[in-house]
Amino acid sequence: MSTMENEIIGMIAKRVRSAAPAPVTLGSTLDELGLESLDVIEIAFDLEERFNIEIPFNANNSTGPAFKTVDDVVSAVRRLVQSG
Repeated sequence: MSTMENEIIGMIAKRVRSAAPAPVTLGSTLDELGLESLDVIEIAFDLEERFNIEIPFNANNSTGPAFKTVDDVVSAVRRLVQSG
């Protein structure tokens, strides 16, 4: 796993509030980790700040990337960093 992947997984893991959290892997879904929409928005802000990117998202009409799994998040960040 790359440093970027490990860092993103760590950032997501910090937001998991479960008493007995499952390990966060690329295949983990955000739902099974117990992350709610506000958690995902906060993760997006953290990622934008850390990687100096802008994740396109409009909260008013739910447009933007659809993050279902940790791998979706990693892939989106990787694309934005590479295109930046």
